[in-house]
Amino acid sequence: MSEQQRSEARDEPDAGPVAELALKPALEAVLMVVDEPATEEHLAKVLDRPRRAVADALRELADEYTVQRRGFELRLVAGGWRFSTRPEYAAAVEGFVLDGQQARLTQAALETLAVVAYRQPVSRSRVSAVRGVNCDGVMRTLLQRGLIEEAGAEPETGAILYGTTNYFLERMGLRGLDELPELAPFLPEADAIESETLEGVPSFDPDAPDIDADDKTTDM
Repeated sequence: MSEQQRSEARDEPDAGPVAELALKPALEAVLMVVDEPATEEHLAKVLDRPRRAVADALRELADEYTVQRRGFELRLVAGGWRFSTRPEYAAAVEGFVLDGQQARLTQAALETLAVVAYRQPVSRSRVSAVRGVNCDGVMRTLLQRGLIEEAGAEPETGAILYGTTNYFLERMGLRGLDELPELAPFLPEADAIESETLEGVPSFDPDAPDIDADDKTTDM
Protein backbone atom coordinates (compact mmCIF):
# COMPACT_ATOMS: atom_id res chain seq x y z
CA MET A 1 0.00 0.00 0.00
CA SER A 2 1.42 3.37 -1.01
CA GLU A 3 1.76 6.30 1.36
CA GLN A 4 -1.13 8.04 -0.41
CA GLN A 5 -3.37 4.98 0.05
CA ARG A 6 -2.45 4.79 3.74
CA SER A 7 -3.33 8.45 4.12
CA GLU A 8 -6.67 7.97 2.38
CA ALA A 9 -7.43 4.97 4.56
CA ARG A 10 -6.74 7.02 7.69
CA ASP A 11 -9.11 9.70 6.42
CA GLU A 12 -12.02 7.21 6.11
CA PRO A 13 -14.50 8.39 8.80
CA ASP A 14 -16.23 5.03 9.35
CA ALA A 15 -13.29 2.67 8.77
CA GLY A 16 -12.72 0.33 11.69
CA PRO A 17 -11.10 -2.97 12.59
CA VAL A 18 -14.22 -4.94 11.60
CA ALA A 19 -13.97 -3.71 8.00
CA GLU A 20 -10.48 -5.16 7.78
CA LEU A 21 -11.59 -8.69 8.64
CA ALA A 22 -11.95 -11.33 5.93
CA LEU A 23 -15.62 -11.15 4.99
CA LYS A 24 -16.61 -14.83 4.82
CA PRO A 25 -15.07 -15.86 8.16
CA ALA A 26 -16.58 -12.75 9.75
CA LEU A 27 -20.02 -13.72 8.42
CA GLU A 28 -19.60 -17.25 9.75
CA ALA A 29 -18.60 -15.95 13.18
CA VAL A 30 -21.65 -13.68 13.41
CA LEU A 31 -24.10 -16.25 12.08
CA MET A 32 -22.87 -18.78 14.64
CA VAL A 33 -24.35 -16.68 17.47
CA VAL A 34 -27.58 -15.28 16.00
CA ASP A 35 -30.82 -16.47 17.57
CA GLU A 36 -32.95 -15.46 14.60
CA PRO A 37 -32.31 -14.99 10.85
CA ALA A 38 -29.99 -12.04 10.18
CA THR A 39 -30.84 -9.74 7.27
CA GLU A 40 -28.28 -8.75 4.68
CA GLU A 41 -28.75 -5.10 5.66
CA HIS A 42 -27.99 -5.81 9.31
CA LEU A 43 -24.95 -7.93 8.50
CA ALA A 44 -23.62 -5.26 6.15
CA LYS A 45 -23.99 -2.62 8.85
CA VAL A 46 -22.35 -4.74 11.54
CA LEU A 47 -19.43 -5.75 9.31
CA ASP A 48 -19.08 -2.31 7.70
CA ARG A 49 -19.39 -3.69 4.17
CA PRO A 50 -21.59 -2.95 1.15
CA ARG A 51 -24.77 -4.99 1.11
CA ARG A 52 -23.97 -6.42 -2.32
CA ALA A 53 -20.64 -7.75 -1.10
CA VAL A 54 -22.35 -9.36 1.89
CA ALA A 55 -25.12 -10.86 -0.25
CA ASP A 56 -22.61 -12.35 -2.68
CA ALA A 57 -20.47 -13.77 0.12
CA LEU A 58 -23.49 -15.37 1.80
CA ARG A 59 -24.54 -17.12 -1.40
CA GLU A 60 -20.99 -18.27 -2.05
CA LEU A 61 -20.80 -19.72 1.45
CA ALA A 62 -24.12 -21.51 0.99
CA ASP A 63 -22.88 -23.03 -2.28
CA GLU A 64 -19.56 -24.05 -0.70
CA TYR A 65 -21.30 -25.89 2.16
CA THR A 66 -23.47 -27.75 -0.34
CA VAL A 67 -20.54 -28.76 -2.51
CA GLN A 68 -18.59 -29.88 0.57
CA ARG A 69 -21.64 -31.87 1.80
CA ARG A 70 -21.37 -30.32 5.25
CA GLY A 71 -23.75 -31.39 8.01
CA PHE A 72 -25.17 -27.88 8.14
CA GLU A 73 -26.34 -25.41 5.53
CA LEU A 74 -26.74 -21.65 5.25
CA ARG A 75 -30.31 -20.79 4.36
CA LEU A 76 -32.34 -17.69 3.58
CA VAL A 77 -35.48 -17.98 5.72
CA ALA A 78 -37.99 -15.46 7.07
CA GLY A 79 -36.15 -12.62 5.34
CA GLY A 80 -32.72 -13.39 6.79
CA TRP A 81 -29.82 -15.85 6.86
CA ARG A 82 -28.93 -18.45 9.45
CA PHE A 83 -27.32 -21.84 9.82
CA SER A 84 -29.51 -24.92 10.03
CA THR A 85 -29.01 -28.66 10.09
CA ARG A 86 -28.97 -30.28 6.68
CA PRO A 87 -32.19 -32.36 6.43
CA GLU A 88 -30.43 -35.70 5.97
CA TYR A 89 -28.73 -35.26 9.37
CA ALA A 90 -31.82 -34.12 11.28
CA ALA A 91 -32.25 -37.51 12.95
CA ALA A 92 -28.80 -37.28 14.53
CA VAL A 93 -29.51 -33.81 15.94
CA GLU A 94 -32.96 -34.84 17.15
CA GLY A 95 -31.53 -37.84 18.97
CA PHE A 96 -28.93 -35.65 20.70
CA VAL A 97 -31.25 -32.77 21.64
CA LEU A 98 -34.34 -34.72 22.64
CA ASP A 99 -32.58 -37.78 24.03
CA GLY A 100 -35.64 -39.92 23.38
CA GLN A 101 -38.19 -37.30 24.38
CA GLN A 102 -40.77 -36.16 21.86
CA ALA A 103 -41.25 -32.42 21.47
CA ARG A 104 -43.25 -32.37 18.26
CA LEU A 105 -46.61 -30.73 17.75
CA THR A 106 -49.61 -33.01 17.94
CA GLN A 107 -51.64 -33.79 14.83
CA ALA A 108 -54.37 -31.47 16.11
CA ALA A 109 -51.86 -28.63 16.52
CA LEU A 110 -50.44 -29.19 13.04
CA GLU A 111 -53.90 -29.15 11.48
CA THR A 112 -54.84 -25.99 13.38
CA LEU A 113 -51.56 -24.30 12.41
CA ALA A 114 -52.24 -25.17 8.77
CA VAL A 115 -55.68 -23.54 8.91
CA VAL A 116 -54.23 -20.38 10.42
CA ALA A 117 -51.42 -20.30 7.86
CA TYR A 118 -53.75 -20.54 4.87
CA ARG A 119 -56.71 -18.53 6.22
CA GLN A 120 -54.88 -15.74 8.05
CA PRO A 121 -55.85 -13.39 9.43
CA VAL A 122 -58.46 -15.66 11.00
CA SER A 123 -60.41 -15.79 14.26
CA ARG A 124 -60.53 -18.71 16.68
CA SER A 125 -64.17 -19.42 15.87
CA ARG A 126 -63.43 -19.68 12.16
CA VAL A 127 -60.52 -22.02 12.81
CA SER A 128 -62.80 -24.18 14.94
CA ALA A 129 -65.45 -24.07 12.21
CA VAL A 130 -63.00 -25.29 9.57
CA ARG A 131 -61.75 -28.14 11.76
CA GLY A 132 -65.16 -28.99 13.19
CA VAL A 133 -63.91 -29.08 16.79
CA ASN A 134 -63.11 -26.59 19.53
CA CYS A 135 -59.55 -25.35 18.96
CA ASP A 136 -59.13 -23.00 21.92
CA GLY A 137 -56.60 -25.19 23.72
CA VAL A 138 -54.56 -25.85 20.59
CA MET A 139 -54.54 -22.16 19.67
CA ARG A 140 -53.26 -21.40 23.15
CA THR A 141 -50.42 -23.87 22.62
CA LEU A 142 -49.48 -22.35 19.27
CA LEU A 143 -49.44 -18.89 20.83
CA GLN A 144 -47.19 -20.06 23.67
CA ARG A 145 -44.77 -21.62 21.19
CA GLY A 146 -44.57 -18.39 19.20
CA LEU A 147 -45.90 -19.93 15.99
CA ILE A 148 -48.93 -17.64 15.76
CA GLU A 149 -49.71 -14.15 17.03
CA GLU A 150 -52.55 -11.64 17.21
CA ALA A 151 -53.09 -9.84 13.93
CA GLY A 152 -55.80 -7.28 14.64
CA ALA A 153 -59.53 -7.60 15.14
CA GLU A 154 -62.47 -8.50 12.91
CA PRO A 155 -64.36 -5.23 12.12
CA GLU A 156 -67.81 -6.82 12.21
CA THR A 157 -67.54 -8.79 15.46
CA GLY A 158 -64.44 -7.47 17.21
CA ALA A 159 -63.06 -11.00 17.42
CA ILE A 160 -59.28 -11.24 17.66
CA LEU A 161 -57.61 -12.34 14.45
CA TYR A 162 -54.50 -14.50 14.30
CA GLY A 163 -51.69 -15.05 11.84
CA THR A 164 -48.38 -16.87 11.68
CA THR A 165 -45.09 -15.38 12.92
CA ASN A 166 -41.59 -15.04 11.52
CA TYR A 167 -40.66 -17.89 13.83
CA PHE A 168 -43.18 -20.05 11.95
CA LEU A 169 -41.48 -19.15 8.66
CA GLU A 170 -38.11 -19.93 10.18
CA ARG A 171 -39.21 -23.33 11.50
CA MET A 172 -40.84 -24.18 8.17
CA GLY A 173 -37.79 -23.04 6.21
CA LEU A 174 -39.79 -20.51 4.18
CA ARG A 175 -38.76 -17.09 2.94
CA GLY A 176 -42.36 -15.87 3.03
CA LEU A 177 -45.97 -17.03 3.02
CA ASP A 178 -45.95 -17.08 -0.77
CA GLU A 179 -43.78 -20.21 -0.53
CA LEU A 180 -46.48 -22.20 1.28
CA PRO A 181 -47.50 -25.28 -0.73
CA GLU A 182 -50.65 -24.91 -2.79
CA LEU A 183 -52.98 -26.60 -0.30
CA ALA A 184 -55.51 -23.84 0.26
CA PRO A 185 -57.92 -25.07 -2.46
CA PHE A 186 -58.35 -28.33 -0.53
CA LEU A 187 -59.49 -26.62 2.68
CA PRO A 188 -63.25 -26.08 3.06
CA GLU A 189 -64.51 -22.53 3.01
CA ALA A 190 -65.00 -21.40 6.61
CA ASP A 191 -67.84 -19.09 5.60
CA ALA A 192 -69.76 -21.98 4.06
CA ILE A 193 -69.67 -24.20 7.14
CA GLU A 194 -69.40 -21.69 9.97
CA SER A 195 -73.16 -21.27 10.28
CA GLU A 196 -73.50 -25.03 10.81
CA THR A 197 -70.90 -25.29 13.56
CA LEU A 198 -70.53 -21.88 15.18
CA GLU A 199 -73.36 -22.44 17.68
CA GLY A 200 -71.41 -25.29 19.20
CA VAL A 201 -68.14 -23.38 19.32
CA PRO A 202 -67.75 -21.30 22.48
CA SER A 203 -65.96 -17.97 22.30
CA PHE A 204 -62.53 -17.80 23.85
CA ASP A 205 -61.73 -15.63 26.83
CA PRO A 206 -57.94 -15.42 27.32
CA ASP A 207 -58.46 -14.50 30.98
CA ALA A 208 -60.81 -17.36 31.72
CA PRO A 209 -59.46 -20.37 33.67
CA ASP A 210 -58.83 -23.57 31.75
CA ILE A 211 -61.72 -26.02 31.86
CA ASP A 212 -60.90 -29.47 33.15
CA ALA A 213 -60.73 -32.09 30.43
CA ASP A 214 -63.26 -34.24 32.34
CA ASP A 215 -65.84 -31.48 32.24
CA LYS A 216 -65.55 -30.53 28.59
CA THR A 217 -64.38 -32.30 25.44
CA THR A 218 -61.72 -30.34 23.59
CA ASP A 219 -59.19 -31.17 20.92
CA MET A 220 -55.66 -30.87 22.25
